[in-house]
Amino acid sequence: MNESELISQVISNDDRAICELYWQFMPKLRRFFLKRVGSKKDAEEVAHDTFLSVLDALPSFNYRSKLSTWIMGIAKHELVDYYRKRRIKKILFSRFPFLEKLIDKALGPQLALEEKQLKQRILKTFKGLSEGYAQILRLKYVEGLSVAEIAETLEISYKAAESRLTRARLAFQKVFVETQEINFQDPQVWDTPES
Repeated sequence: MNESELISQVISNDDRAICELYWQFMPKLRRFFLKRVGSKKDAEEVAHDTFLSVLDALPSFNYRSKLSTWIMGIAKHELVDYYRKRRIKKILFSRFPFLEKLIDKALGPQLALEEKQLKQRILKTFKGLSEGYAQILRLKYVEGLSVAEIAETLEISYKAAESRLTRARLAFQKVFVETQEINFQDPQVWDTPES
């Protein structure tokens, strides 16, 4: 699918297109923020915030630049926001230390629930994939290996690794979309061991 088709499908809330956009740009966003933020956890959080901002702003994309350039422009704004919020928190919490504990208590359960739900959905998605697809996605997105490193690890050619990774992403998207209807109140979902 070309860039303009992808954009129009993302704007119309097509889950597969959103997944494709995610797989296409999240690794670059993660690397961008990790270099500038330092903390892997914060970099991941800002990258996800950026992706959500991209989804919100995509209807206003005017094709005057490449999509990747436009997304990185949003990333730079998110980085500025991150440092601004961090500075405000530092000032606020240094003057009123009790606020940090109060905010953590108030937001903790909801954020923990949302994170657990997403982890469960991803875990269920991985269980729905063949072992080969799950393995190559783990190498790329969990261990952070390049395609060349994946090829070396799996003892296959670069082109074969690239091809498998593409097929694995498509399989992940398909299964991820199918898991959207998970009932998170179902005790079976909660009892599944986390990886």
